[in-house]
Amino acid sequence: MSDHHRLDLDGRLLSVDSRRVPHYRFDLLIVGGGAGGASAALAAAEAGAEVALLVKGDREETNTLHAQGGVAAVLDRADSFAEHIADTMEVGCGLAEREVVEFVVRAGPAAIDRLDRLGARFDRRGDGTIELSREGGHTRPRVVHARGDATGREIQGTLNTALRHHPRITTFTETFVVDLLCAGDGAVVGVLALRPGGESAVFSARSTVLATGGAGQLYRETTNPAIATGDGIAIAFRAGASVRDLEFFQFHPTLLYIAGAARVLISEVVRGAGGILRDRDGVRFMPSFHEKAELAPRDVVSRAVFRRMVETKDTNTYLDLSEVEKDPHVLFPGISRVCRFFGIDIARDPVPVRPGAHYMVGGLAVDIDGRTDVDGLWAVGECASSGLHGANRMGSNSLLEGLVLGHRAGLSAAEEARLHGRELREWIVRPPRERSAPPAGVNVNVQDVTYSLKSVLWRQLGIERKRADMEDALSRIRLWTRAVSELARPEPRTFELLNMLSVAHLSAVSALHRTESRGVHYRTDFPERSPEPVTHTLLRPCFEDARIQRVEVKSIQVASGAVPLRS
Repeated sequence: MSDHHRLDLDGRLLSVDSRRVPHYRFDLLIVGGGAGGASAALAAAEAGAEVALLVKGDREETNTLHAQGGVAAVLDRADSFAEHIADTMEVGCGLAEREVVEFVVRAGPAAIDRLDRLGARFDRRGDGTIELSREGGHTRPRVVHARGDATGREIQGTLNTALRHHPRITTFTETFVVDLLCAGDGAVVGVLALRPGGESAVFSARSTVLATGGAGQLYRETTNPAIATGDGIAIAFRAGASVRDLEFFQFHPTLLYIAGAARVLISEVVRGAGGILRDRDGVRFMPSFHEKAELAPRDVVSRAVFRRMVETKDTNTYLDLSEVEKDPHVLFPGISRVCRFFGIDIARDPVPVRPGAHYMVGGLAVDIDGRTDVDGLWAVGECASSGLHGANRMGSNSLLEGLVLGHRAGLSAAEEARLHGRELREWIVRPPRERSAPPAGVNVNVQDVTYSLKSVLWRQLGIERKRADMEDALSRIRLWTRAVSELARPEPRTFELLNMLSVAHLSAVSALHRTESRGVHYRTDFPERSPEPVTHTLLRPCFEDARIQRVEVKSIQVASGAVPLRS
């Protein structure tokens, strides 16, 4: 099934005179320094490539850094690859690609070993073996942690140290990639970026890997850092890349909720250790929603928490750690420290929690090597749809994906640059549409539009959706996109908002196209799974005069082998 959806979007947000900007040349460009990007950079550099790593903020500010959960890997004799594969396929609700799942799961132990050799300090038992815990969706304890709830910080720090010391990796911090640069045949040959102080710069390479993370900032309630604005998906789509399954956005069921305070993730490992969800009257409600209770898949727990909030007319539910066997202050020091600041003793007091946007399951359509359907462009991690997660991500499989497929994408991109590297070509300079002068007194407030977008998506494209709400959201997104693109100053926060609007637009189109409920996509007007064969939702941009005028929306049947991209 295929149809078309109207869209009016510039193919480029910024144009420069190539004679007047700094120009950096490398074998390989990697945009984003989290688990996926760092793994790709290290793998490519070890293969002999000269690598430029471009990060939007500083080295530390990544989604990986904020990951309190762990890395899922089969390290215990009581566990097996077959069981990890089966768990992942089940949570994926029919949309996970078996070839990808099998490869990632089987490569898990090697990924942990690479981190171990780089100096990562994982939590260990008394006998020196790595301690393993269990999270929702997993039938066995197989989740590797560091310092309890600081796994992401440990992994990011370990990778950053390795990046700093590698002679073939040059890191450019505070570098915001605005556009991909394409040659006449459409192949990506580099990026246009803004450096500190607003200076434009061109980075060219034979291969480019996007590892820009997700788009959690689309939602008012989110676990994601401020950098998670969907940049990679938006810039790649403007360059001609297809996106897949953007209707699937996972909401984490337990964010610390205190009015006026920034939302803080309460890791799923807390429920794995015995934390119980209760409502305002102290009633435990999860057993009535799912046989696995608090350890049900995240989409089930998030909907249960959301509905309980509605039923009890409360702003949140409560996480009770009083029955956790070990001292929760010792088990979860980071969570304990944050809660104590707000006067909450996690060993005694109920912790107020509510759901929030956590992980973008869909993304740029890629094959198992990370290749998109645009020549010269790879993607990995949360900005990519690799086929691992399907319709719902299982806890701690995301860091595993970044480490495993990041490594593979780095090797693939480096090999492409070495064997088939073409001479670096001139890119096509397509200036953005000329802005007409706005009527007197007409202006746009970027901050206000950003907040309005986040609020609308939370209400109308959130944990539960229906057609009327999504169509209304889409009309608002169109209006805001036109206003921001024509009236706002061309600066980083404007470009970020335009990226967010683009991803929101594509997500709404995808969600409207899927007339069923599956995984994290739940429609109150179509509450059941469709009996038809399960399909991916693939969106391709259609260009006219360097502008995207339409989006082709197709249903692609789940592959038994490689992920379908080129047609």
